[in-house]
Amino acid sequence: MKLSAIATALTLVASASAAQADTSIEFWHSIGGDVVDKVCADFNAQSNNKVECIFQGDYEVAMQKAVASVRSKNHPALMQFYEVGTMDIMMSNIFKPLEASYSDVDWNSYISGAKGYYQSADNQLMSQPWNSSTIVLYTNQEALSKAGIEKAPATYEELLAAMKALQESGHQCPYTTDGHPWRVMEQVAARHGVEIASNNNGFDGLDAEYKVNEGLIVDHMNNLLNWNKQGLVKLDPQTRAGRYTSAFAAGECAMMEASLSAYNASATALGESLEISMAPVYQDIDRLNTFVGGGSLWMLDGHTAKEEEVAKEFLDYLRLPEVQKSLTAMTGYLPVTQEAYQHILETTDADDATFASVHAGYASLNQPSNSASRGIRLGFYTQFRSIFQEETQKAFAGSITMEQALDNAKRRGDQLLRRFERTYKNIS
Repeated sequence: MKLSAIATALTLVASASAAQADTSIEFWHSIGGDVVDKVCADFNAQSNNKVECIFQGDYEVAMQKAVASVRSKNHPALMQFYEVGTMDIMMSNIFKPLEASYSDVDWNSYISGAKGYYQSADNQLMSQPWNSSTIVLYTNQEALSKAGIEKAPATYEELLAAMKALQESGHQCPYTTDGHPWRVMEQVAARHGVEIASNNNGFDGLDAEYKVNEGLIVDHMNNLLNWNKQGLVKLDPQTRAGRYTSAFAAGECAMMEASLSAYNASATALGESLEISMAPVYQDIDRLNTFVGGGSLWMLDGHTAKEEEVAKEFLDYLRLPEVQKSLTAMTGYLPVTQEAYQHILETTDADDATFASVHAGYASLNQPSNSASRGIRLGFYTQFRSIFQEETQKAFAGSITMEQALDNAKRRGDQLLRRFERTYKNIS
């Protein structure tokens, strides 16, 4: 073969390879701002392939758009869903199970609190944990010091003592919360190893029933009610700021349990007075992991093999420790693998304020786990959250007892579960 013919052949092979490598997929997400745009731009800059990242509104809106796109066969290769939508997306059968799609990834590197929420009943990871948060205790150490309290409470017994000391010192709002079930019920149940519903929080079958009117959940909700009556705990409408996170950041309230998403505003307002620690447990309890909040990434079915390869290439990229660190620096979300957290420890100063929220959050998610702390797998769960808060707010308002509120929440929640079971019982 002449040299010119060889050159022409090589050019054609190279062109064909480049065309084959240059594949574009869509990734739909619900994180506002330019954070995801930067992540995708960085990926695209180092890959022959392209991921087009498209903001689809908040999680509820994005879920509706995803369902419509699947029906029209115009759906993305990758989709971000929020954690409480896990059951709905799993039952839809529109996804490619993540762990089963790989053969060379050590999924055990994921910390327990992040991994368990997105696993099947047989411990197979269905989606890739990504933007992850959890609950922590925020304290205004300047306010606590003035009341003679030297360290953040580690137990609810210590929290009660701290609230009383603050009140006796003249503080008008020792502790604040909005009463949302993610904070006052789900996370408390998780770190105490208590089921929210039977069948291991629904992991073991659609015939689960709520257990929110039993045991520790009842005791804790009654404690919050009594502390509220004593003026030790204030709900949103009882604060001058009108919002518990704003009341804490303004110095009006001295303590709160909240998501790590509240860190930036609190740190900006309180500076060195802010301390973050693991949320309290009741004394003599062996602490378990808290639940993850945020979202995970799902590979949706119905795409070509090449498109699936690009989706996996992007997921591989997002797992890199340095990429996880970058996301943490931009958003405050937690690293979700052991390697990423170790990378942050090795490459940042211990007092770096950018990562100050990470340590307590990571420790909370990385505690030992049991079947009650792995996650929630219950149908129509977002609706149940609304029911729970509606009923317990009646108790805080004094119109019914907390026991009646929780009985009502269980009854109405079980109705939702039975409706979900009827809808999906014939789907394998």
